[in-house]
Amino acid sequence: MEDNQGNFGQRKMFQGQWTCSSCGAEITELPFEPDGERPLYCRDCHRAQRDKRS
Repeated sequence: MEDNQGNFGQRKMFQGQWTCSSCGAEITELPFEPDGERPLYCRDCHRAQRDKRS
């Protein structure tokens, strides 16, 4: 049996040049491939958006 525990939580990261829809900060890495239709948020703005909904 193969031990996969070391890979738990690993996500494929996508590299690129994007701009945060909220503050305008540069984003160079995302855990998903953007579709161009939904807004993108930097780590800080994403956290603020998430906290606002809670």
